[in-house]
Amino acid sequence: METIRYVISIVSVFVLPLLIVGFPLYGLYKKVPVYEEFVEGAKEGFSVAVRIIPYLVAILFAIGMFRASGAMDFLVEGLRPVLSLLGIPPEVLPMAIIRPLTGSGSAGIVLDMINQYGEDSIFVKMAATMFGSTETTFYVIAVYFGAVNVKKTRHAVPAGLIADATAMILAVYVVRLLFG
Repeated sequence: METIRYVISIVSVFVLPLLIVGFPLYGLYKKVPVYEEFVEGAKEGFSVAVRIIPYLVAILFAIGMFRASGAMDFLVEGLRPVLSLLGIPPEVLPMAIIRPLTGSGSAGIVLDMINQYGEDSIFVKMAATMFGSTETTFYVIAVYFGAVNVKKTRHAVPAGLIADATAMILAVYVVRLLFG
């Protein structure tokens, strides 16, 4: 177990620098005008951001209402027995619910958990692992499908939610395996 932790700690130091340097170098190798492509992508990103603002406002409003109404606390307490049987701490359920909806909302959940349990808490580690290994499914669908005016998402939502649920369950068990 210590060997796995050691390897993970060594690899994690190099991943981000390799990505930051690797992509531009690969683009230069392929003779792509990296800077110009970056600027063009940034322009497109800005216009997409302007088009999706109504979707984002709707999602953030709904999440705010859900949390402020006390529905989140009610749901956590209602599912506590089922989650306990599965070995999933009910304390991480807010992250599992909010993460598919919004990145900033789920970052807020992690911050609330850090303030409540401390940054070294196993609950915070589980929530942070969920944050890093799942996607904001509804946000992504709203952005990408909204940007190209697709109205029928077909299998995108169920596939995304299944992937998120799988990643969240695995996050709980992997964190337990690595941090006990």
